Amino acid sequence: MNSPAPRIPGRRVTINDVAALAGVSKGAVSLAFNNRPGVSPTTRDRIFAAARELGWSPNQTARNLSGQRAGIVGLAICRPARLLGLEPFYMEFISGIEDVLAERSCSLLLRLVRDLDEETVLYQEWWRGRTVGGAILVDFHQDDPRIAPLRALGMPAVAVGHPALTGGFPSVWTDDASAAAEAVRYLAALGHRRIARVGGPAGLGHSGIRAAAFETTMAELGLDGGRQVATGFVGEEGARATRSLLMSPDRPTAIVYDNDIMAVAGAAVAAEMGLSVPDDLSLLAWDDSQLCRLTHPPLSAMSHDVHRFGEEVARTLFGVIEGTRTGAHQVPTPSLTPRGSTGPPRRM
Repeated sequence: MNSPAPRIPGRRVTINDVAALAGVSKGAVSLAFNNRPGVSPTTRDRIFAAARELGWSPNQTARNLSGQRAGIVGLAICRPARLLGLEPFYMEFISGIEDVLAERSCSLLLRLVRDLDEETVLYQEWWRGRTVGGAILVDFHQDDPRIAPLRALGMPAVAVGHPALTGGFPSVWTDDASAAAEAVRYLAALGHRRIARVGGPAGLGHSGIRAAAFETTMAELGLDGGRQVATGFVGEEGARATRSLLMSPDRPTAIVYDNDIMAVAGAAVAAEMGLSVPDDLSLLAWDDSQLCRLTHPPLSAMSHDVHRFGEEVARTLFGVIEGTRTGAHQVPTPSLTPRGSTGPPRRM
């Protein structure tokens, strides 16, 4: 057995500590405590001895999750693999989920799917095959076709999205409408009259909420003609949309983007066209990943703690499994973080 790591007062011992002390993987610890094949008797005894030495036992929620089904939470995402690898939001979101799962000795099963029908069939197979004990549902659409079959399935699940979109599933959500309105009001207060938005797919629920709030706030402020362009969230499409907006006769003096990747791509297009940020064009990103601080000038953004958002989603799922969480839970609304990419427009 390896030498025990020094105990940090007040820190919870986790399955990772037991695995390190026993000199095995986290999966081997899970197999041993769930009495599953794949671990030799000698290794099993070593794992149990490490757990006793550290005073650790499996979390009861994890045991409930794994007693009848594998201690695994399922997450299917309908995005191309290449895009997911570049998307800061999902990397932070998944890391938050993983932190909570590790505390409870559970694992995440992630699968990328091509469409919503494939996603529905996948969850049905996972649940009926006793592969997962619960699921996290993301990227809800208006009149989402997954809702009815997944509710009929009876699988414990938490939805990530506005309650108006999630069909009665327990949900965790942010107030995208208020954040989009704040973005428009901020740019208008700087003196911008021609504000555009580069959004996500038109059918995606949270993109639709932001689009409606953008249009309403523009009208309330007497700012007509706020153009919106729907994209697939990728940098190339963000660049194309930005180029189209900037080549129009009445080009915008400010653009709001639905994610950081497209805002960074927009900044590159502005430089390509000889426009100065923020003198000629103000740019406002969404989510506020490290990308926003690595550009020059740094990008202003609608900021929220995506890692903590992922943690809250995972905790809510365990609450659903335990029967202690129902309904919708709102996390803090994205808030404005001004940086060098926004400022008063140059007189034109």
